[in-house]
Amino acid sequence: MATKIEVQGQCDSRFSAVEEAFRENFASKGEVGSSTAVYAGGKLVVDLWGGYADAARTRPWEHDTIVTVYSTTKGMTAICAHRLADQGKLDFDAPVAKYWPEFAQAGKSEMPVRHLLNHQAGLPAIQTPVPPEAIFDWDRMTSALAAQEPWWEPGTKHGYHAITYGFLVGEVVKQITGKSLGTYFREEVAGPLGLDFHIGMDAQHDARTAEMIAPAPPPPGETDPVQELIKQEPESVTAKAMTNPAFTMGVTDNTREWRAAEIPAANGHANGRSIARAYAALSLGGELDGVRIMSSDAIERALVEQSEGKDAVLGVPTRFGLGFMLSSETWPMEPAKRAFGHAGAGGSMGIADPDAGIGFGYAMNQMRSEAGDEYRYRNLLKAVYASL
Repeated sequence: MATKIEVQGQCDSRFSAVEEAFRENFASKGEVGSSTAVYAGGKLVVDLWGGYADAARTRPWEHDTIVTVYSTTKGMTAICAHRLADQGKLDFDAPVAKYWPEFAQAGKSEMPVRHLLNHQAGLPAIQTPVPPEAIFDWDRMTSALAAQEPWWEPGTKHGYHAITYGFLVGEVVKQITGKSLGTYFREEVAGPLGLDFHIGMDAQHDARTAEMIAPAPPPPGETDPVQELIKQEPESVTAKAMTNPAFTMGVTDNTREWRAAEIPAANGHANGRSIARAYAALSLGGELDGVRIMSSDAIERALVEQSEGKDAVLGVPTRFGLGFMLSSETWPMEPAKRAFGHAGAGGSMGIADPDAGIGFGYAMNQMRSEAGDEYRYRNLLKAVYASL
């Protein structure tokens, strides 16, 4: 049944189809609260928000509401790595151990940095059980990963490093700069570019942070393939990647501890506007409004396919460049031919299209298990390209 939702913001008349799609997400796709934005040629042409910031639907989603965007955070972490490469401080083909000596354990002394960004490192999970609170302990997580033997021979296949990606790439950034990933991102990217995007969030922002709402369980008679695998094979790489350390979507992600921690693969807090602004810069060769966050050469590096095919962790087709998702059957970015960006668990998405000069961002609080045209971001993205 359609629910009347107040939508606010601005939308260039040429992109009116995007506003219609945004409204449709509330009417028929189970949206509770969300924001979306589009930059075209460096100009903000769509900036919309609506719905509610809580499950009880008592708190309106406002202009400055932010929310956990899960793995959409990975794109921001990748920008930090590429920025260091631009500055000659990081070589993607050099061994990780050159920058992080402890990483050389368990036969990993020659593993190149690029494997951390393209999900080929074989380190999507920690095998030894760790308690739930370990996810908030940077040193514990990075020490465990340094000691971990790869689950497969690095470089021979890829598997989504859902949580470990941020600790792996983030520790390299920390070893080079002496700053945590969240601090480096704030000082070098978010601050200069004017992004309301936080990796490690101060308590002052809690009042405007939306409550994450866990996805509904599968309908009667249907099962979640990943959850079934976790039950049947609790020692598998997929099970360990999703449960060690354990966290509960829609619960853990609403705590102060989650918001304060730096988990650069998963706990960035942002809105559609800031996601779109970051990718707008990348769509224009790495610079927006006189602020350069990546070089044009880095953009081309990011677009080169590194990993493709059935994902060893997720079990579905995925494609990755250096740190970013590329369009795939699982997370389509069509009709763009060379788009790149990153999706987040439950629905959020950020995309840059350097050919069309488009930066797109979408953030929401109602998590859903979606695929193909069911994606709410997909509904919006189609409307963007129909407007061009």
